[in-house]
Amino acid sequence: MKQSALQTTAGTFNDTVVRQFSIMAVIWGAVGMLVGVIIAAQLTWPELNLGIPWLSYGRLRPLHTNAVIFAFGGCTLFATSYYVVQRTCQTRLFGDKLASLTFWGWQLIILSAVVSLPMGYTSGKEYAELEWPIDILIAIVWVSYAIVFFGTLAKRTVRHIYVANWFFGAFILTVAMLHIVNSAAIPAGWMKSYSAYAGVQDAMIQWWYGHNAVGFFLTAGFLGIMYYFIPKQAERPVYSYRLSIVHFWALIFTYMWAGPHHLHYTALPDWTQSLGMVFSLILLAPSWGGMINGVMTLSGAWHKLRDDPILRFLIVSLSFYGMSTFEGPMMSIKTVNALSHYTDWTVGHVHSGALGWVGLVSMGSLYYLIPRLFGQKKMYSIPAIELHFWLATVGIVIYIAAMWIAGVMQGLMWRAINTDGTLTYTFVESVKATFPYYVLRLLGGLLYLGGMLIMVWNVLKTATAMPAVDTAIPATQAHA
Repeated sequence: MKQSALQTTAGTFNDTVVRQFSIMAVIWGAVGMLVGVIIAAQLTWPELNLGIPWLSYGRLRPLHTNAVIFAFGGCTLFATSYYVVQRTCQTRLFGDKLASLTFWGWQLIILSAVVSLPMGYTSGKEYAELEWPIDILIAIVWVSYAIVFFGTLAKRTVRHIYVANWFFGAFILTVAMLHIVNSAAIPAGWMKSYSAYAGVQDAMIQWWYGHNAVGFFLTAGFLGIMYYFIPKQAERPVYSYRLSIVHFWALIFTYMWAGPHHLHYTALPDWTQSLGMVFSLILLAPSWGGMINGVMTLSGAWHKLRDDPILRFLIVSLSFYGMSTFEGPMMSIKTVNALSHYTDWTVGHVHSGALGWVGLVSMGSLYYLIPRLFGQKKMYSIPAIELHFWLATVGIVIYIAAMWIAGVMQGLMWRAINTDGTLTYTFVESVKATFPYYVLRLLGGLLYLGGMLIMVWNVLKTATAMPAVDTAIPATQAHA
């Protein structure tokens, strides 16, 4: 459809900012996963940091987590939420200039992380390492994001608010609260600060933030993606709309209380640890309810999985979501946690969620979006999507299986004692025994990165094949 024809309809959606975030999501995904492969190689062969401080594991590891979570995942969430809220509300995005500010501001934040983290500027807080000037910029961009999203909801031309928008809205509001509270700090220089909290209170606030960064940034937001893109790609209504609403309220209430399970056997009061464990166990129910709802949307259309690699990305992501949300509550049980914590089992669990759930659902939604955003009927190469799917899936399985085995082995070696009460193994012996599993993890990461690089090529070929135009708002439902 020509641009002039679009302009003569009732209006157009703002797809420019969606295109920008979609392209950067793919690029930052490749960058973040490349850094992940580099640090996996360093853990296998420590000499690979070449003695350069900026390339040391301790500095690159937070760069990897920030790049994958906030650059790749964040750009995907911005793109999909802006796309979905316009289509489901049948109105143009509120505040075009403010939406543009969120894009450029978010890229500036990411570049600030790329520069500051390797230089050693860090608050030392997991998933919140960026220093106070960058934290202020994050807050400004996030509040702008909230204004754009909720402003669009407010001017919708349909009465109903689709369930995906409930998840996006909860994710936006909760992440704002988590970030602002956890990042409260006393500046002691331009790139140095001290937390406003002390001791065990600081740890409690940090893991209230840390686990809910997983719960809302990496779960609620991506469930919003799931509830829109699986029904769209499957061309079927969501299995149970009532279940989706129950899923929403149960999930957002329960997740907020689960953070203390990161602090078992610490100075945190025992009742608080137990409360976190109980809510983590309860969390299994809404999580699996959502997974079942997504998978059962394919009822009567299972054959589509054979021919549609995009749908396969979306559905297999749910299987990893289900597996991760079973494993997480199990690992929160104190007796299990005594074995698993501080081992590579935790690393395997995190990556089954990050690579399997977040990664695959992001890739599936971006493969759905890109051709539509750039005026194409389909991606440039469907066989390339197929290859990407298998590289990613095999890579994940190798990665998490290696980490599970390594983690259980480490936990058992560390707690093994001789009859006289001395330790059976030294720590160095457990490190040596872990080496082959680190090689396997590196192999899994390389396969996953290889799939991502194929996606970069496929997306760029699709994006440059035809001039992009904004999509017309259906005239019968256009905003007045």
